[in-house]
Amino acid sequence: MGEAIFALNDLLVSDVPVITRNITIVSGQNLKRGAVLDNITASDKYTLSASAAADGSQTPALVLATDCDASAGDVVAAAYASGAFDSTKLILGAGHTAATVEAAFRKAGAPLYVRVLK
Repeated sequence: MGEAIFALNDLLVSDVPVITRNITIVSGQNLKRGAVLDNITASDKYTLSASAAADGSQTPALVLATDCDASAGDVVAAAYASGAFDSTKLILGAGHTAATVEAAFRKAGAPLYVRVLK
C-alpha cells in the first residue's frame, strides 16, 4: 500500500469536535485533502462521491483528512468522521454541491457540517 500525506489548510472551521478514522482509498485515484468520499459497497473501499454513481458511493459520508495518491494501488488514509468544513475547501465529485453534501450528512445523522463562510 502507498502513503498518505497530511497538508494543513483552512478546511476545518468551528469548534465541532474532530474525529478521524482510517479507511482504504481504492486504487486509481489521486485525491486531495477535503475530498468528499463514500464507500463502494462491494469492496468497502472509498472513492470520491459522485451523485450519479451506481456502486454505493453516491451518498457523501466522510471527508478526506490527508492528500492521498492511490494511483498505483490502494492506500490507507485518515478521513474525518466528525468536524465542520469550509464549503470552499471541499472537493466535490460530479453532481454534488455544498448544499447536497450537507443534506446527505444531515440525513445520515453524521456529525459532519458544511459551513459557508463570508
